[in-house]
Amino acid sequence: MKLNLRFLFFLQIAFLPAAFSQTLAPLTVEKIMRDPKIWIGTSPTDITWADDSKTIYFNWNPDKNPSDSLYGYSLKDKIISKIALTERKKLAGRNGVYNRAHDARLYEKNGDIFIVNPKGQPWQITNTVERETDPVFSQDEMSVIYVRENNLFSVRLTNGLNTQYTDFKSGKKKDESKLGEQEKFLKTDQLALFEVLKERKDKKDLGKKVTEAEKPERPKEIYLDEKSVNHQQLSPDQKYITYRLTKADKSSKSTNVPNYVTETGFTDDISSRVKVGAPGSSYEFWIYDIKKDTTRKLSVKNIPGISDKPDYLKDYPKLDTAWKKKEREVIIHGPIWSKNGENAVVVIRSLDSKDRWIMQLNPDSLSLKLLDRQRDEAWIGGPGIGGYPMSAGEIEWLDDETIYFQSEETGYSHLYSVNIKTGKKTALTSGKFEVQNVTLSKDRKSFYIITNEVQPGEQHLYRVASTGGTRTRLTQNTGAHEATLSPDESKIAIRYSNSTNPWELYIMDNPKSGTKTKEPERVTKSVSDEFRSYPWREAKIVTINATDGKPVYARVYEPEKSNGKAVIFVHGAGYLQNAHKWWSQYFREYMFHNLLTDRGYTVLDMDYRASSGYGRDWRTGIYRHMGGKDLTDNTDGAEWLVKTYHVNPESIGIYGGSYGGFITLMGLFTKPDIFKAGAALRPVTDWAAYNHPYTANILNEPQSDSLAYRKSSPIYHAAGLKNHLLMCHGMVDVNVHYQDVVRLSQRLIELGKDNWELASYPMEDHGFVEASSWTDEYKRILKLFEDNL
Repeated sequence: MKLNLRFLFFLQIAFLPAAFSQTLAPLTVEKIMRDPKIWIGTSPTDITWADDSKTIYFNWNPDKNPSDSLYGYSLKDKIISKIALTERKKLAGRNGVYNRAHDARLYEKNGDIFIVNPKGQPWQITNTVERETDPVFSQDEMSVIYVRENNLFSVRLTNGLNTQYTDFKSGKKKDESKLGEQEKFLKTDQLALFEVLKERKDKKDLGKKVTEAEKPERPKEIYLDEKSVNHQQLSPDQKYITYRLTKADKSSKSTNVPNYVTETGFTDDISSRVKVGAPGSSYEFWIYDIKKDTTRKLSVKNIPGISDKPDYLKDYPKLDTAWKKKEREVIIHGPIWSKNGENAVVVIRSLDSKDRWIMQLNPDSLSLKLLDRQRDEAWIGGPGIGGYPMSAGEIEWLDDETIYFQSEETGYSHLYSVNIKTGKKTALTSGKFEVQNVTLSKDRKSFYIITNEVQPGEQHLYRVASTGGTRTRLTQNTGAHEATLSPDESKIAIRYSNSTNPWELYIMDNPKSGTKTKEPERVTKSVSDEFRSYPWREAKIVTINATDGKPVYARVYEPEKSNGKAVIFVHGAGYLQNAHKWWSQYFREYMFHNLLTDRGYTVLDMDYRASSGYGRDWRTGIYRHMGGKDLTDNTDGAEWLVKTYHVNPESIGIYGGSYGGFITLMGLFTKPDIFKAGAALRPVTDWAAYNHPYTANILNEPQSDSLAYRKSSPIYHAAGLKNHLLMCHGMVDVNVHYQDVVRLSQRLIELGKDNWELASYPMEDHGFVEASSWTDEYKRILKLFEDNL
């Protein structure tokens, strides 16, 4: 019998493995918007070390369960194992604080305090219904100081003695000396009329005097009125307690977000944030002198520049003239005490975000000495500094006289040290790059830092002496690296990714000075075969000259055969980087861009003005005008596409979410001849309706800088819409409220516009969760571009 070879060939094709057949199938929105943990895989996160430096712990989900689980990797056995819940309960808590010798660590777990030795054996210190938090060692390291129900306690490790240091009480203390005239008269008259009443009072007063004499010494009762207390600290010499009081302004009105699809069938209101410009909280820094039993508030009136007027008021002559020299509101972080317990520094941030002071604190004289001031007429921010006043930023002691910190003094965030006695400040790093993460070694002689000095789109680990000098590069592979040093500092756990490969866990030796760095050893393999079956593109990194001559970094996805159409993607968050060489947090968009490129589109993804990774001037390039340089960077990108890739200028689309949605609106409203169609996802339509911390930094407050808000809010420019607009928004969005897109819809209706549509997602917050929502949204985006470009 002869075999029919042709028949066998077709039989083999019919039964080819599914993974291979999918390499031949085109990408679809339905495919790429599936649950990522099911079809892509889950990268390891939250990397920590066991105290004995022999095991790495991380969260992972290779089994595609509903949520991640804890896994451990044994360096000795080179085996990954899932940590069972029974074993997990016995494990020492992650993070915490070490003693000076690094042979004991304190941590809080489930509201109780534990101490653990280098072998990883925990010893429980508290076991109560109340929650104990913020454990630290005392100066002699024989006691553990912690917070319980807003009060400061310590437990002596030698004998278990529990001591309470503060007695904060809510409300006001009743003061009988403040009785009204009528009450005083009646009380005096009663005691004069009735002898028995007077005798009983005298007896009670005598008994009270005896009781008070026998009463053991207790902490002073400190009444908080309507304020709350936090950041309670005992000074190393146990003479002072420092604490911060916060008073919330109850007149601020929060926004309620209606939730329509609920288990009960009734509409629920979700209480959300206040809008920018609403009265905020005020902060006070107090010092309790234990021996003198007195409390004193730290004055800020002598801080250099505390009354400085912001430059933007020059645009408002009446406000400028009316400005009165007054202390600006501040928040004080710290104190941070030196290891010998003799010196303290605090970080002071102005609530208008225009100043940061680092000052030495003398708790005895209640005085402050300036060590460093950073002033920015836009706003203080950058890596290691913090973009909001609530952040103290990176700061610690190198020795008992020298602190280190980060500053954008040169325009890029770098490391500095200052000697508190001489006032000498030293730049420890310098150059046109950013120090993005800092770890100080146990002996305080070295920093392990992540910088982007190789290229703005790469992040590498370096070691540098704590006195500054030559940096030793420890990582080599193109992409980004996150590093976690082992407790004994012999090994480094690395989370690494590049532009086409999601994050994986690696481990490497910490090389001694002068020795060659070895290639890291890969620990995890997280990505599915199905995901690997498609040849994901490595977008080309380019620079585009903006109108003002500045180079803008961008990713470009090049099709093999262009259809003459292009799409510009605008990343969200404002201060975020996406034109880089590591795995993007916008992985769905990355896959969508591959889909578009397969269809012949050229896709451009720009790190427009205000993106992170490029220094202070780039970060603050949108001050007082969002939708200004950040938008023109994208329109310059559109012109570049026409010149470089011969894209049809009538066939350029734009889309993005959150801040990217805002830019999309501003592009269609203010540059209507450049973009033929745009999809604005969860967009801010009126900055006066957004939150205070983010918006007030960039645009000041709407009641004092209305010009900035008018220039920057799409709702005021909606009349300029000419081409096709799609808006998509989650209805339970507690970040950018659904109200934003509803108000803009009404504005478009009143303007008689009929070239727009709104897709609403009743069960989605700002970041979508359901695959069905992602799929619906991106099918609409694809249809918008296919129909209109």
